[in-house]
Amino acid sequence: MPVVAGPAMSGPSTFDKLKMGAMMGGSVGLIIGFIFGATNIIRFGPGPNGMMRTLGQYMLGSSATFGFFMAIGTTIRTDSDRDTTEAFARARRQPVIMPRYTRIQQEAMKRRQE
Repeated sequence: MPVVAGPAMSGPSTFDKLKMGAMMGGSVGLIIGFIFGATNIIRFGPGPNGMMRTLGQYMLGSSATFGFFMAIGTTIRTDSDRDTTEAFARARRQPVIMPRYTRIQQEAMKRRQE
């Protein structure tokens, strides 16, 4: 079924943004935890817990930390009202460059020169 966009439609809710940030941070944390954990296991050995449990602890801890902070950061970053967003866009727009003379003034100057 196609999605119909209209004036009544709005973007994702704050909770949706929180979930999206947590999932992005969690996936990045898993990858970083795998890399960091594997490196430490290769350098220092698996320890008394074994290789899989040690690697899992690194991955889970890194994933939880990244996910938590990314969820908060995404929510704070995108939680603004429409007036603030429009004011920021107006402040960042390109300046309007006005011509030195209008078309009417240019035509009048040509008539004077003739």
